[in-house]
Amino acid sequence: MTEPEAGGQGAPDAVDLIRAKRDGRTLSAADIRWLIGAYTDGLVADEQMSALAMAVYFRGLSAGELATWTSAMVGTGRRLDLSAVPAPTVDKHSTGGVGDKVSLILAPLVASCGAAVPQLSGRGLGHTGGTLDKLEAIPGWRATVTASEFVTLLSTVGCVICAASDDLAPADRKLYALRDVTGTVESIPLIASSIMSKKIAEGTDALVLDVKVGRGAFMRERAAARELAETMVRLGADNGVRTTALLTAMDVPLGRAVGNAVEVAESVEVLAGGGPEDLVTVTLALAREMLALAGLDADPAAALADGRALASYRAMIAAQGGDPDAPLPQAAHVRTVPAPETGYLRDLDALAVGTAAWRLGAGRARKEDPVSAGAGVLCLAKPGDRVERGQPLLELRADEPGRFDRALDALRGGFEIRPEPPVLGPPVLERIALPE
Repeated sequence: MTEPEAGGQGAPDAVDLIRAKRDGRTLSAADIRWLIGAYTDGLVADEQMSALAMAVYFRGLSAGELATWTSAMVGTGRRLDLSAVPAPTVDKHSTGGVGDKVSLILAPLVASCGAAVPQLSGRGLGHTGGTLDKLEAIPGWRATVTASEFVTLLSTVGCVICAASDDLAPADRKLYALRDVTGTVESIPLIASSIMSKKIAEGTDALVLDVKVGRGAFMRERAAARELAETMVRLGADNGVRTTALLTAMDVPLGRAVGNAVEVAESVEVLAGGGPEDLVTVTLALAREMLALAGLDADPAAALADGRALASYRAMIAAQGGDPDAPLPQAAHVRTVPAPETGYLRDLDALAVGTAAWRLGAGRARKEDPVSAGAGVLCLAKPGDRVERGQPLLELRADEPGRFDRALDALRGGFEIRPEPPVLGPPVLERIALPE
């Protein structure tokens, strides 16, 4: 037996909708559209929306409610029109991890294979870095482009990574800030609608989701990550965006660099045909998924090997005012963490490394905090490597030497060395798509 829909005769009322969801009833499509619009316009108070978000946290949203909720959020702003872009458009979104610089590589890589990649990105908060913070380490690079520039860059360069404008899904901006201070961030329906409303408004034809799983990720358990991925894939399809997802491992930092300028440098290394194996594996898996959704038969590994991807990256950086040849910022102070014994590095905790990088200045605790472009951590050894006692395991970089002690505190217990080598799992765990 299904619960009756809330709503009935007369105009909707926020308190009635709060009670209805609190009691497990289904909200009508009209009520949801009214609620999201009224909240965006300031007609529903923050305390009322906080109560509704908490009710959703505990009661959830049905598939129908969530589809309406997401489309209503998209409808509070404008949806970009990319019909003038000659190439098929495909984007990627990551739920965030430690050392996750994949976007910096992936956008120009996929563009070099014939697709157009429109990527609206954000800044970091806490232990996971933001794509815009990383790119802003490049002298001259700017994150803000106009809507007309956005389309022009996609049509000429083939890729653009920039900040979202205020008129794309403005409901999400208000609701996200509210969830952040009311303990309702971890609701899968609210996470899914937040991510997908912005991506749908972006106007892309197709989307690949990189849902991170593990200690350094937002979703620590694979079952929850799978549920989130399935929810977002369905929302994409409901809104005319071809969508698939990969679950990827985030127990260990991705690649060897964690920070801003250090991650840019590692990204360029991959684009030039080198780089750490785990980072290359994840990037190529996502690239192949994007190209398949775009309907393009191209080999991204060949584009890394023959220089096309690097040329595409340089064009993207230059088009947004950056100098791809300029030296990247360097931190003023460096300290290494030595191996306490000889053996195999069996574990390197992504959360510990991410927290250390944050404390070194690479991340922020509040949205308005500045970040250090040169701060971060280099993982000089990764699980599976044999190390000698005294050999440097990690290199810490900071502009202020007083930051090292708190970073070292974060790393206590963050790695393990044993006589036997570990059994390493694959970096790509699972693919999520709608049934054919």
